[in-house]
Amino acid sequence: MPPIFPRRGRSLAPGQRSELIVIDLAGNQQLVYATDEVIEAPNWSANGRWLVFNAGGRLFRIAPDGGEPEQIDTDPLADLNNDHVLSPDGSTIYVSSDDGHLYAVPFTGGTPRRVSNTHRTRFHYYLHGISPDGATLAYVAVEQRNDERRVNVFTIPAAGGPDTRLTDHSVPNDGPEYSPDGRWIYFNSELAASRPGHAQIFRMNAADGSTLEQLTFDSYVNWFPHLSPDGRHVSVLSYPQGTTGHPADKDVLLRLMAPEGGPMLNLASFLGGQGTINVNSWAPDSKRLAYVAYPVDPAA
Repeated sequence: MPPIFPRRGRSLAPGQRSELIVIDLAGNQQLVYATDEVIEAPNWSANGRWLVFNAGGRLFRIAPDGGEPEQIDTDPLADLNNDHVLSPDGSTIYVSSDDGHLYAVPFTGGTPRRVSNTHRTRFHYYLHGISPDGATLAYVAVEQRNDERRVNVFTIPAAGGPDTRLTDHSVPNDGPEYSPDGRWIYFNSELAASRPGHAQIFRMNAADGSTLEQLTFDSYVNWFPHLSPDGRHVSVLSYPQGTTGHPADKDVLLRLMAPEGGPMLNLASFLGGQGTINVNSWAPDSKRLAYVAYPVDPAA
């Protein structure tokens, strides 16, 4: 019997559905699962047996070959957003909750353990990356600094501990993720934008935020760089020129580039955006990745 996903947040339009898709480097696609409810942000388990995705504030897992999703117990947390990462050893899922904090949950399900800190002013954690040794989480924080809202990149020990600031910019930054060798954090930012929303891909030293390098320079709005486990490819979600933020229901491209930048390969085009590829969704073999498209039946 198909699962009943909790309804929370955005909903699909009449005739629209969520399609969980696995695509290889040649562009061959396999439909894993489809539903008329919103599902978001797939990522792969370390052993390659599962895809984990978010729906209605909960986590589910499904085999990459298809079948029915299984809910992962995160009680009492029932308000998870679509930013979650898996530990390299496969034992733990780190999640972001709408209460603004980060938690660790056993992959098999169980009682969450809070990782993040309490701050005197508004400080909302959104998780995106984990270091190759599993010791450090990379996230963006939405801060309230006097009358200014800022979105910057930080790290925190996965076991809990002090926050380390890596960027301190007035323009938005998002999607921080470690390179497989742990040297770099890749992220998208409006640092070079000549107009609002024109995000590009950057990388910086993972330890202290130094050695900032811009990697994309085109008219697309580029979000969510994800490194393949073998370190050979970066997947990027590219929005049309003029897009602000990372909204849903846009004609987007899934593109590939080398870790040092350069020419980009268009892997797929579809209706998507928010929820499509918010977290790293590369398979452990670096030959496939997963994403969610949101097509609309034109006859509906």
